[in-house]
Amino acid sequence: MPSNTNSKNPSQSLTVMNELVLPNDTNTLNNLMGGRLLHWMDICAAIAAQKHANRIVVTASVDNVSFSRAIRLGNLVSLTARVTRAFQTSMEVHLEVWCENIPQGIRHLCNKAYFTFVAVDDAGMPTQVPELVPETEEDQIHFAGALRRRQLRLVLGGRMKPSEANELRSIFESNPGKP
Repeated sequence: MPSNTNSKNPSQSLTVMNELVLPNDTNTLNNLMGGRLLHWMDICAAIAAQKHANRIVVTASVDNVSFSRAIRLGNLVSLTARVTRAFQTSMEVHLEVWCENIPQGIRHLCNKAYFTFVAVDDAGMPTQVPELVPETEEDQIHFAGALRRRQLRLVLGGRMKPSEANELRSIFESNPGKP
């Protein structure tokens, strides 16, 4: 458990959501429509962020979403989300999307993405969120990379100058004595 009473662990935000792909969810090829998947991902990630913040949250950004595998009519879609880092008022949430053909016993990872949410108060203004304390090695990896991902989002969104993105710059600057 976190030592600070105003902090939480990623496992406390864990959210698992399951959806069955029905005809109304598919395109003419009987594949899940991308927009429907994004809708489900946004709901799942928002629940995880709300569990962390204990507040209403709004979607601030969605990182690159690539559809690596078609999800077919009749498949079970399992979405798993958890907060990977908390900043002042925002939280990064990592999602994994799995599709499963239950009768055939086949399960595949179809998608991964990061969503960013901002917690808001009753007036709709950004409000502070609890600190996140990583528990596992995987939590540590997500947590460590979150600042770089955040700076990239801010630079691409025009909210930060590239020269101010110190964590990003460190990736491209060579270390002394190394090629």
